[in-house]
Amino acid sequence: MTSEGFDELVVELPERAVVTYDPRGLGQSTRSDGSAVNDPRLQAEDLHALIGEIGGPVDVFASSGGAVTGLALVSAHSGDVRTLVAHEPPILGVLPDAEAAEQANAAVGRAYQERGWGAGLAAFLGLSMWQGEFTDEYSAQPLPDQAQFGLPTEDDGTRNDPLLSGASAPVTGYEPDVEALRASTARIVLGVGERTGQALTGRTTRELAALLGQEPVVFPGDHGGFMTGNPAEPNDPAAFADRLREVLTGAS
Repeated sequence: MTSEGFDELVVELPERAVVTYDPRGLGQSTRSDGSAVNDPRLQAEDLHALIGEIGGPVDVFASSGGAVTGLALVSAHSGDVRTLVAHEPPILGVLPDAEAAEQANAAVGRAYQERGWGAGLAAFLGLSMWQGEFTDEYSAQPLPDQAQFGLPTEDDGTRNDPLLSGASAPVTGYEPDVEALRASTARIVLGVGERTGQALTGRTTRELAALLGQEPVVFPGDHGGFMTGNPAEPNDPAAFADRLREVLTGAS
């Protein structure tokens, strides 16, 4: 996700000086290392450099893949951060059904490579919306019809989507350093959406929280609770900001 995904949240936090940024190679951020891979450890070093420029320690809110980067940052540079709120990090290896989850994730990549962006994103949405462990029932399903999500049925021939191409495999495959996180001087809060339920990122968040000896903090909305999102079932960025404010001030 690029920085504009947080615009609605930032507006609701006028009392704070907020810095958002585009991760390496995404949005307006360019890269010259010849790679398209999104590695949270490398992105954590970028964030460390940014914090060095603006002055730390800072409070960090990060969601999804960014939450994984936040965990990598705290593991490597604990002194940069006062509080990390890691909202629904998709770390597959912490799940009891990690192997099945990894196979389900790989099937998304195959759908993309074989049939294009619409099919790949439909498969990703099916993966993201599935509730509970990845059972034989899940793997026996046909791929979701992209038309039901309003996605294009024609293949435009591109295969460079950062979410679907495999470029973000180091994100879902990240292995958290639990000992380093437990020993960190930073306060670490795992956040989960109240509407996420037993979907993949809700489950990964709860499992990681358990490894760290804590309960996740519940935030309004779903995986993207900080932006309005689907108009049929919109999130409430203002309510999300209120909850984040409580967490950052230690009132929760």
